[in-house]
Amino acid sequence: MPFGSIGLTVFALDLGLGAPQRAASVVETSQLVDAAAFLHMPGSWRMLLDAGLIGVFGGIFIVPLYALMQQRARPEAVSRVISANNIINSFFIVAAAIFGAVALRNGLTIPQLFVAVAIMNAAVAIYIYSLVPEFLLRFLSWLLVHVIYRLRVTGIEKIPEHGAALLICNHVSFVDPIVISAACRRPVRFIMEASIFRMPVLNVVFRGMKAIPVAPQKEEPETYERAFQVVAQELRDGQLVCIFPEGRLTADGAVREFRAGMLRILKETPVPVIPLALSNLWGSMFSRFSKSPWKRLPRRYLAKIRLAVGEPIPPEAVTLEGLRERVLALRVEP
Repeated sequence: MPFGSIGLTVFALDLGLGAPQRAASVVETSQLVDAAAFLHMPGSWRMLLDAGLIGVFGGIFIVPLYALMQQRARPEAVSRVISANNIINSFFIVAAAIFGAVALRNGLTIPQLFVAVAIMNAAVAIYIYSLVPEFLLRFLSWLLVHVIYRLRVTGIEKIPEHGAALLICNHVSFVDPIVISAACRRPVRFIMEASIFRMPVLNVVFRGMKAIPVAPQKEEPETYERAFQVVAQELRDGQLVCIFPEGRLTADGAVREFRAGMLRILKETPVPVIPLALSNLWGSMFSRFSKSPWKRLPRRYLAKIRLAVGEPIPPEAVTLEGLRERVLALRVEP
């Protein structure tokens, strides 16, 4: 959806600002020009390309939007949600037609109308993504992961489409939540080390993703207790929550012993537990592979990383050692 809205804005602006005067005048005055003559005009191919890409990015925007509505709506309310959406769409189609007619009557040219609509689209998109940053941040997470790495995901269908679950994963790098978020279709609330949560730049992303900072009980008891309260509420609301039970980033690439805080979560809100394992992120610039930043520089572009998802485990069958063994079994050694 963010990709679609960006494309709509960019190509509508290009159509409005880049339309050559002669080709635009043909459209403005409704001159009768055959297709061959129009295609021989300077800039006509650019206009056609812009118009075509507006249609393409409109589809990229609206298809996921309809899928999202059907996914998020209660099964018994899907038809009503789609009907209500169609009514709203019809209202705005009529409103857009009236706006266009009034604008043209008051001296706005067709290219200027495209520019005005592009600016309005950008303003609305920015407003929507500021209210619900999840969509934009998930898109940026996906973009970041797929630009830097080649991510292979296995077993993602084991994460339920609806309902609460606790995801358990080994903690290899600072970008573990971003990788998991890029792979999972549902929003995930991450419990993460407070020191990582507060890191500059990444903090903006983690806040937008509604991550839950946690700190050692002895150091920050208020942060510690508040984290458990927020997690319990998120699980009661049917959300996915992900915890890194090692408690902190690995310092040697190995999976550390799991801490007992996870058992407290399951005692207060018993939900299925789904093990995850990240592989091949150790040694990356985002891990604690070395204290020297020079040794952590990327050694190859589009390095392969992997996220594996295991079978859900009933809460009453969960043990710390058993879960750790499942994560180790899912992990692929480099």
